[in-house]
Amino acid sequence: MADKKGVESRVLLKRLRNTLAEAGEGQERLDRITTLIASSLVAEVCSIYLRRDETTLELCATEGLKKEAVHETRMRVGEGLVGIIAETATPINVPDAPSMPGFRYMPETGEERYSSFLGVPIQRLGEVLGVLVIQNKASRNYTEDEVYGLEVVAMVIAEMTELGAFTGPGSMAMAAPHRRPFFARGVVGQEGVAEGVVYLHEAQIVISNPVADDPASEKARLHEAMEVLRRDVDEMLATDAAMVKGEHREVLETFRMFAHDKGWLRRMEDGIDSGLAAEVAVEKEQSATRTRMARVPDPYLRERLHDLDDLSNRLLRILTGRGADAEAEIPRNAILVARNIGPGELLDYGSKIRGVVLEEGSVGSHAAIVARALAIPLVIQAPRITREALNGDPILVDGDQGLAHLRPEESVIKAFREKIAMNAQAAEVYTRLRDRPARSRDDVTVSLCMNAGLMADLPSLKGSGAEGVGLYRTELQFLLRASVPRRSEQADLYSRVLDAADGRPVTFRTLDIGSDKVLPYMRRTDEPNPAMGWRAIRLGLDRGGVMRMQLQALLRGAKGRPLNVMFPFVAQMDEFIEARKRLLDEVHRERSLGHVTPELLRIGAMLETPSLAYAPDRFFRMVDFLSIGGNDLKQFFFAADRENERVRRRYDTLNVSFLTFIEHIAKRCDALGTPVSFCGEDAGRPIDALAFVAMGLRNLSMRPASIGPVKHLLRRANIADARAVIDRAISDGAQSVRPALSDYIRNLPPLDTPD
Repeated sequence: MADKKGVESRVLLKRLRNTLAEAGEGQERLDRITTLIASSLVAEVCSIYLRRDETTLELCATEGLKKEAVHETRMRVGEGLVGIIAETATPINVPDAPSMPGFRYMPETGEERYSSFLGVPIQRLGEVLGVLVIQNKASRNYTEDEVYGLEVVAMVIAEMTELGAFTGPGSMAMAAPHRRPFFARGVVGQEGVAEGVVYLHEAQIVISNPVADDPASEKARLHEAMEVLRRDVDEMLATDAAMVKGEHREVLETFRMFAHDKGWLRRMEDGIDSGLAAEVAVEKEQSATRTRMARVPDPYLRERLHDLDDLSNRLLRILTGRGADAEAEIPRNAILVARNIGPGELLDYGSKIRGVVLEEGSVGSHAAIVARALAIPLVIQAPRITREALNGDPILVDGDQGLAHLRPEESVIKAFREKIAMNAQAAEVYTRLRDRPARSRDDVTVSLCMNAGLMADLPSLKGSGAEGVGLYRTELQFLLRASVPRRSEQADLYSRVLDAADGRPVTFRTLDIGSDKVLPYMRRTDEPNPAMGWRAIRLGLDRGGVMRMQLQALLRGAKGRPLNVMFPFVAQMDEFIEARKRLLDEVHRERSLGHVTPELLRIGAMLETPSLAYAPDRFFRMVDFLSIGGNDLKQFFFAADRENERVRRRYDTLNVSFLTFIEHIAKRCDALGTPVSFCGEDAGRPIDALAFVAMGLRNLSMRPASIGPVKHLLRRANIADARAVIDRAISDGAQSVRPALSDYIRNLPPLDTPD
């Protein structure tokens, strides 16, 4: 059966290649293709529908239907049988199309006379570009060979569409790929704006000759590439880093399993037998994998299919000789575009890029944390951006709004550049305030510190005007490596952080791993709700060796200097008591060994669970300081997962109930003499920061770029007046004080010349 399918498909593909080689515009080529397919498959109708835009399909060529319907007949994705194929990326083969649910009657085409219907998606790498249809008057099911043959032809049409083979003047201008402006609305990962050109993390591979004459030589090329792939995976598994058990090794083991999977190889060989070049055969199987990925509800199986997709990309790069693309020169004004990226890879790009746009990702991802450290705009969950972008395309990134404009029109560029100019003017104002206190008009002084997690953050300490580091995320050193950093390496890093701080206070948070922060060498635990599971201090107390090594490294890295240590995700007093005891035990041990210990040791906790706000007074007197972890506290307060875009944005930080809770914490800490700060994204939003200060907080920690805007607003505001605005909104029954506080800010006088 496979041989018969292959022979028939090869004959059809050779005819198709000859047809495509003939001179003519895009419309002429499409017309010749429909005529060829109809005669070859003995079909009375052959039609090609191409995607006009994201939601619309257009009849672009037909043999058998009314010619005047071409470029006039359109339908939405999901509408009619053709629209259903485009939406689901699966073929439809029925003997009586008019009787099928979803059938759309289009009188202008004359298709109601045809019963049999076979339609297949024209897709490339899982992206549906159109639909290819054949029809007959007689009622019958098309054979498996006919379905397979049409799918192979559709694959070639997809490749030729990508090459721009069907473009032309007039109506067929819509088929020009990568030329029209493209707009992607994503999610804010890191604020800021940037203009530049696309630099693809994985450059697209366009195959100029999708049809092959010699299946034997194509199979030989495939087998040779597979051997290289298997050897590469084996070498990765043989490294010292991969020897450690954990998720990193599990991914590589999955790679090896797929690389040696005979079924995967056989399906690609079938594509070659049908007349496809080896690269297109790989892409055909990859498209099928991506279609399956979209339908699999189980996250583990979806992740495994994702591994197969990554392996296909590696195989394509080997086949096309594109393995060295990553080493190509990065443009001076590069905007990195990728489906997703690891924190280590993003850190490698460093200052070479101006911004990042990802098709996937989350606000709490490691890549987002690195982007904040590098102070570059980041847009995540930007749909189809890797499909649309080509290296060198002009692109605008608006991290403030979560937008990406690819190949933008002149009017968009003009408006965007005006925004960049306004941001630059504001930055000059913030620079002038760098050494001024964050003191309000009614003499309320607020301490502003910065969050950090990488050495790359530390140069921002002086330039931003931060008074210190309110949160240093120690887990990033662990997340960026394939194995556990040694105690000496940790101690060296902590020492260099304190050196860079140059006497300013630094608060080191102990390992906050688990939930969305799974170490590459740590086995993932299967938890139904990991954000509320075995993570942070819970994991540290259970894995005493890991905690002990880090505490020793912190003490040694201090080299006698003052040291602030903060334990994350404390939910009850007993957890803090035990963690504090372990740290003090290590201090005693270091002294007994003759090692120098910090001249001042302050031990604090992060308040990220509502329960800790109601801990006994004894806890508040025992703890040297508290830091409200706003990101986690808000998700537990509102029972809204901060990684879930459907619910994350439903709840406002300036909600009356949340602000009242913040005030309760501030008052309790004040009464018991416990220093308290607010740490998180919300502290870096000026209006939110003003509200926190009005509710009694006097210490805020945020990303470095936010310190200037927050200080600027605080110096313009009167805290007592802001509190009065909040109180009036609460007494009026408002759910959120944001509208009232926004009105107050709009009416504030401009900032006087800095004192």
